[in-house]
Amino acid sequence: MAEMGCSGTEGPLPPPAFTNNPPENTLESEHWKHRPPYERQSHEKVWPVQFRAYCLCRKISYVLKQDRPLDAKFCHCRGCQVLHGAPFQWAAIFHKEDVSFDHGASGLNFYSSSMNSQEYSTPTKVSCAYCHTLIMDEGRNTCLLFPQLIDFEGTLDEQRKQRDQFQPSCHIFYEQRIMDIPDGIKKWSGMNEKTQILNDAGHPI
Repeated sequence: MAEMGCSGTEGPLPPPAFTNNPPENTLESEHWKHRPPYERQSHEKVWPVQFRAYCLCRKISYVLKQDRPLDAKFCHCRGCQVLHGAPFQWAAIFHKEDVSFDHGASGLNFYSSSMNSQEYSTPTKVSCAYCHTLIMDEGRNTCLLFPQLIDFEGTLDEQRKQRDQFQPSCHIFYEQRIMDIPDGIKKWSGMNEKTQILNDAGHPI
């Protein structure tokens, strides 16, 4: 899931997967810089800003039009573990039209693991070129954003209520987990709706 649309690749790590769209290379025309989420626009005039997010060094920022994602998931695949240096990845899915980078594509790095290339093509991993914070995974029509980057505002209770909008609906690739997560959320051995449902201990239900 660390990169949407990855198909099988050779190497010691299984490719993270989310959708199965083939890569789209648009480097030559660079039309992608003039469409969401990189198209520059006056956010406050064009749409109501619900949330703003920043990388670690705050050179990269983006805004969200919607106050909740289409879905959110915890991914335990080996690719996500390596990419994030964490037991699992927390990702929230948004339409590209609901995301807008303040400085367009400026200051961003791209990497396609399916093509082993830093040239822009979807699906791609997007990160800050300066501090290398992972920003999102971009697919054909949607973006997988990482809620940890969102600057939730207000009191701690208000921030928790906002964060609740991003609660995951399920765990995926749970059979590759580093640790058991007894949280009562549905757990799939691989991709959701396509693989076996597991209990908290990883046993088939």
